[in-house]
Amino acid sequence: MEGPSGFGLANLYDFFVEIVVRERVFLTLLGVGFLVAALTYDIPRIAMWVGFGVAGYSAVANDSIQTIGTFIASNREQRWWHLWLFIGGIWLATVGYSWWAYDGDVTYGRLAAKGFDESPTSFSFLQVAAPLFLLVLTRLRMPVSTTFLLLSSFAAGAGSVASVMTKSLAGYGVAFGAAFVIWMATTKIMDRHFTGPPAGFWRPFQWVTSGLLWSVWIQQDAANIAVYLPRQLSPIQVLAFGGVVFVGLGFLFKMGGERVQEIVDEKSNVVDVRAATVIDLVYAVILYVFKIWSNVPMSTTWVFIGLLGGRELAMSIRKSSELSLKQAGKLMGRDVLAAGIGLIVSLALAYAVNQDFRDEVWNTFAG
Repeated sequence: MEGPSGFGLANLYDFFVEIVVRERVFLTLLGVGFLVAALTYDIPRIAMWVGFGVAGYSAVANDSIQTIGTFIASNREQRWWHLWLFIGGIWLATVGYSWWAYDGDVTYGRLAAKGFDESPTSFSFLQVAAPLFLLVLTRLRMPVSTTFLLLSSFAAGAGSVASVMTKSLAGYGVAFGAAFVIWMATTKIMDRHFTGPPAGFWRPFQWVTSGLLWSVWIQQDAANIAVYLPRQLSPIQVLAFGGVVFVGLGFLFKMGGERVQEIVDEKSNVVDVRAATVIDLVYAVILYVFKIWSNVPMSTTWVFIGLLGGRELAMSIRKSSELSLKQAGKLMGRDVLAAGIGLIVSLALAYAVNQDFRDEVWNTFAG
């Protein structure tokens, strides 16, 4: 049986077979992941490391577009392991300092915020499996908020989730507005001066700004993967915490970024080391401002898509981009839609997992 368009059940079957064949390794690993989550979620001392291990890779793989996406895009000619050792070294130094300065806490106090300050003593299947859903969304090249997807399952009630959401949406608005103003004012200047081969100082300057951005991002988002672990880590635990993500970063750089990297690659002029440096510097400043504003965790993904959206819109208006205003609007809308889908999935998981969250939501609508 075929519909009006001629796309019948046989075509649909062939479509799914093609996906399964193309993604058979990923789907196999995904199935193994769900099986391991099902077998370990009721053994807390094992479940916390299973959840953390998958969250460590999935969160960095999805969020890599924000912090090291422009770094990867503008350093394709560099050896991957040089990039890995640089970014991985900053990861270890940033986490190590937090552990030393914050009495065993690797999140710079982000999980000390109300609603997230209790170390987990038990887990549900969906809490352990949540990072696997993030892997699927990353594979579909969706820039999902790892903060919403991972932290919302552990939040002590809807109020904690609402605080994270409020700060994140404020971040989107601030980033969009700041980027729009900055690129409206400077894009013509950059067009005149960012021509021909970049001067020699741009490459080290970009590495410095990328390293700064990466460090500030860690200070915000390390909470998303540390949420599975005790709030104060022992020396052995912090070595495991740092080492697992360090190795995961190696795989990420070897692959040239996960599929979500395409979100960055399709934007205007991000391959130019000068443009990439400006993006990283503006983003780092915005994240730092929100870091010192409050300890409430926030979605850096929403900040990033706001930054890219404001930049792309300004460049289209100023005729500095190959994209028309309509095309720039479509890109913005698609990124917001993808992040919105991730938010809906996150809230659904939080509702399914968290009894306190269900009670507060129910009381709000019932009252």
